[in-house]
Amino acid sequence: MARLVDYFVVCGLGPDLHAIDGSRGFQGTGMRYQPALLDQFPPLATPECHPPPPQLPLCVLPGGVEIYSTGPNSQDPSSFPRSYPIVLTDGDGSKIYVSCVAFRDPVDDDVAQAYSIPPNSYVDKCICLVSHSACFQVFREALEELHRRCFSASGCSKPIWDIVAHMVTSVPLPSAGKSQILFTVENHLLTVQAPLKGGLPHADMSFEPLVRCLDVDNVLRFFTAILLERRVLLRANKYSVLTMVAEAVCHLIYPIKWQHVYIPVLFYAGVDYIDAPTPYLMGLHSAVDTTDLTMDGVVVVNLDNNQVDFTPEDIPALPEPEGSQLRAALLQLVHPNLVQLDCAQSSDSYLCRFSKPWCQDHDRELRLIFLQFLASILSGYRDFVDTSHEATNVFNTQAFLKKRSRITNVSSDDMVGQLLGTLNFMDFLERGHGAVEAGPNLLDKLQIAMARGEGPISVLPVLAGEREILTVSDASSQGPVSRHRHCYDRFPANIRTPAQDEKRRATLAAAATISPSFSRSGREGDHSKERAAERDLMVLDIKVKLQGLWKRLINLSGAEDPLSSSEYGTIFALIESDVEGIGGSGLVECLREHIQSGWRCDLTDQQFMAVKELMKTTISRATMRGDMPTVCGALEITAEIYRKDLGNVTDYIQRHLGTLPVWDELRFWEFYFEKLENASDKTGSYADIVTEQLVVLAKHMAGLGLRDSKAWLILESIAQKNNLGFKQLIKLRGLLSLMKQVGEGYWGLLPEQAVAVHAQQQQQQLDQSRSDVNHQPSSEAAGIGRSWVQSMFSRDRAVQTHSATAGRPHRSESSRNMPAPNLEPVSGAGLKRGSSGVRLLRGHKASVTALHVGTRAEMGDLASDGEDSGFFISGSADCTVKIWDPSMRGSELCVATLIGHTRAIRAISSDRRRVVSGSDDQRVLVWDKSTRQLLEELKGHEGKVSCVRMLSGDRVLTASHDGSLKMWDIRTDSCVATVGKSTSSVLCMDYDDSSGVLAAAGVDGVGNVWDIRGGKQMQRLVGHTKWIRSLRMVGDIIVTGSDDWTARVWSASRGSCDAVLASHAGAVTNVEFCAADSGIITGSADGLVRFWERGEGGLSCVSSLEGVHLGTVLSIKAGERLLAVGAADNSMSLFHRSEQLQAGRVPPWKLLRTPPRAAAVVRCVAPDVERGRICSGARNGLLRLWEPVLDY
Repeated sequence: MARLVDYFVVCGLGPDLHAIDGSRGFQGTGMRYQPALLDQFPPLATPECHPPPPQLPLCVLPGGVEIYSTGPNSQDPSSFPRSYPIVLTDGDGSKIYVSCVAFRDPVDDDVAQAYSIPPNSYVDKCICLVSHSACFQVFREALEELHRRCFSASGCSKPIWDIVAHMVTSVPLPSAGKSQILFTVENHLLTVQAPLKGGLPHADMSFEPLVRCLDVDNVLRFFTAILLERRVLLRANKYSVLTMVAEAVCHLIYPIKWQHVYIPVLFYAGVDYIDAPTPYLMGLHSAVDTTDLTMDGVVVVNLDNNQVDFTPEDIPALPEPEGSQLRAALLQLVHPNLVQLDCAQSSDSYLCRFSKPWCQDHDRELRLIFLQFLASILSGYRDFVDTSHEATNVFNTQAFLKKRSRITNVSSDDMVGQLLGTLNFMDFLERGHGAVEAGPNLLDKLQIAMARGEGPISVLPVLAGEREILTVSDASSQGPVSRHRHCYDRFPANIRTPAQDEKRRATLAAAATISPSFSRSGREGDHSKERAAERDLMVLDIKVKLQGLWKRLINLSGAEDPLSSSEYGTIFALIESDVEGIGGSGLVECLREHIQSGWRCDLTDQQFMAVKELMKTTISRATMRGDMPTVCGALEITAEIYRKDLGNVTDYIQRHLGTLPVWDELRFWEFYFEKLENASDKTGSYADIVTEQLVVLAKHMAGLGLRDSKAWLILESIAQKNNLGFKQLIKLRGLLSLMKQVGEGYWGLLPEQAVAVHAQQQQQQLDQSRSDVNHQPSSEAAGIGRSWVQSMFSRDRAVQTHSATAGRPHRSESSRNMPAPNLEPVSGAGLKRGSSGVRLLRGHKASVTALHVGTRAEMGDLASDGEDSGFFISGSADCTVKIWDPSMRGSELCVATLIGHTRAIRAISSDRRRVVSGSDDQRVLVWDKSTRQLLEELKGHEGKVSCVRMLSGDRVLTASHDGSLKMWDIRTDSCVATVGKSTSSVLCMDYDDSSGVLAAAGVDGVGNVWDIRGGKQMQRLVGHTKWIRSLRMVGDIIVTGSDDWTARVWSASRGSCDAVLASHAGAVTNVEFCAADSGIITGSADGLVRFWERGEGGLSCVSSLEGVHLGTVLSIKAGERLLAVGAADNSMSLFHRSEQLQAGRVPPWKLLRTPPRAAAVVRCVAPDVERGRICSGARNGLLRLWEPVLDY
């Protein structure tokens, strides 16, 4: 069951002391210091526990940390504890709600001693509850009670962290509209419940600050600015006001969602964000000075002074008559006594309801008033929504405005016109609102109620019966009551692991050694020469220490873990806590000298991990300082240091550094450009030399996956600094645009986009498919992703230049990789079987998103009278399903087109009489093959359907992004049972019909195994840290592939992980199991296919395939004699093995043949291993069928 609280965290002054301005060490009580994450529960070492957002400490203490000479004082209100909420935005766009209590706490003794902080000093500390549920009031009460118990004279009945553990791990998330959760913090009773389904979104907060800080007219101006996507800045002297007002206005624009930058409380150092050109909603404390900012076009809402600074062009007037009605309703709610002054008193009057102090009834009425306004101005909007695939625009804005003009007798409606053109409104439509199959939403229900003359309150759901009350008891409190009380003079730290203690001690020890030379320059008696001499002595001392530490680190015995050693901890602390980079540059120099002395750079797996982390830290810290020579020096070192993996493949450290922020730094690319320029022979014109170096940069950027806008900004800046002419800039822009096309995602175009561009691009795409394979931009760009590892900072200039221009992947001589075959060139795409065996199947108008191989036994009446050719069934983003007969020729190749879905098809299955398809429209359709008619429509999923499988006995098994797995009986058109439920979207599944065992996995990285016949869950397979994209089950063995770069082998009966296969340099996108030899085959986003076999030491990689597939491996299918592989770069490969045993063992797979590669981006691949052929579906709507002539 999902938890109510994700984390409990403590933020404050960490052992690595830095002031806000970057200066090192203690700078006095008048300075503010950078906050750090001190403690958290659950700890990071807990399985399935992901780290909190890295910006969390800076956001919960926006003004930084201040050191005080006195603690809490009843005569000083500024020293009182503060309670406020914070809202963060996660990487997927979801909100993270943080409730905080900040207070003064004594400085830790070891920190005070290391930095010579005066005794009895206090510092800001903040305790927080982090959750994805907006339970502001409940969390506030819980934290305040926890704080009171910690510092009360009576103390707590048990340790404070035991109370925290109970609150975080034991309190579940309540079911929407069904349950009410009761739990306690010590003896303080708290309750939490979720709203009813179909009603207004959950908002456990008061909207009163909005209407108390702003008058009615300013509230309307603020609301309009948000609705029209303006840049809005809130100012207030309380963090709570900023957060609650920002959240309130986001709820008032419901059902429209704010899609832009959202930072309700901006940390002080991020004030420059205010000049961003894109729409945003930010909040900034009133104490922060913004006089140096331009603030052009920014709507400033001053909540302290009831003031909204704007221009009439920024905020148009509300439409009439709805604007006047909205203003009157707000006045009546906010000032009922004034509006109803002349009205006679009545027991059921509006005055009696809302003249009482502000409460939840006021909040609900306020939200309904604004919802009624939106329902009025968008009346009849559904009639102008066009979800057909031929439509270029989802919404007919002009027709809607004309109709509204006739109704209101107003010729121009500027505000409504701007609203209909916003990204927020388009997102509202794209989420399905307005489509016929979507059903009425709350806005539609209110429009219907208004037409009937009913009030808005009538559209809200009503609770049927009593809520189920669930009481969460603390198991530790069930025993005998202890009289011992736990009292604290400061908020206690959680128990640290030995590694954490060692790291903290090393950081503080380094601070005690280094900090004196970085103390304030204003000390009397200091002289510059003495400081320089002291620094030189210190630099020499650190480098000598690093030499000794490094040698001891690589000479550790095999039984010792380098990551937990004191040598590693001390080196790490010297690098991380060094503001001038002496530790980082010293380590780079130490390693360079060691390599030059004859060291071969070969490390064990544990040493490799330790050195990799040290190099990452060195590069990150040097990037923050702008120390590009150290960055480049570290990258040169990482290109030399390696290990040998289980497959005896050389694995260099540098290939693990693609996610570092250094690649987004202009300073880095400028330095690298100068490095290339200095190394060039400088023959030719100046413009040609500069252009050549910029082309090298552009290709490295494409290989690194740098987004197009960022890459062009860097290239353009360097070009302008070197006075490059406009002709060269145009050529460079064209090159980068080509790289962007090559790097586009393989999902292809959306249906409406595909139809809009299909007419003018179809011929161009067909010509491109027929082009010579010797000109393959996709293959070249895909190769760059791996080639930069050895090219960018290789000491061999020839390797650097050739690899950067040719994009050839590096291959180790000592690896046991299969040799890449010589790909024969081909001059045309319409080839006959017997030459290259490649044919193009045309018919789809958008990206092919699903493929299924059908046998002759499955095809039934659609099977031809010729050879047993087999069939392929394809699904597309054009919402059609097509059945292809490879034995046919010309226009007869497509024997059936099935139309019925309204969004892209994601899964297909079939039997002898029927075809089953699942789509993004949340439906499963069953078709009759002989009549090509729609038989059944299976509804029940609340998310995109990701998997379908046809079973015996007229059953269908489906999985969806809503986390459910359902069994259907197509004879009765009903769902027999929900056979499994996952906590996240299901991406893959496998089912054994003989045993009734079902396995599925998805976004949460957890595999689930159910016994369908027994109606119970058998196992939860916990181990992966990221999405699981592929799953295969054979007997008791389950194999999973994940985005965490590993595959795992599990036992379905025991639930144990028997092996971890970790040799890929990217997400493992496909896994296959070979029953003949119990071998496993894995394919990855790194383009490699690895073969694993069982030996004395367990599973090990015996060989791998390089050079054939440069894109993500999308499909692997093994038969008795043939193995087929397909990848996203439209490359295919076919393997064969003999039926005769060799030395009593099954012979290994041998690469048999590969076809010419075409320049199309592929989304899906379906191998037919029975007949030795492969079909791929591309983003341009073409299917590529390879039917080689097999002569084995």
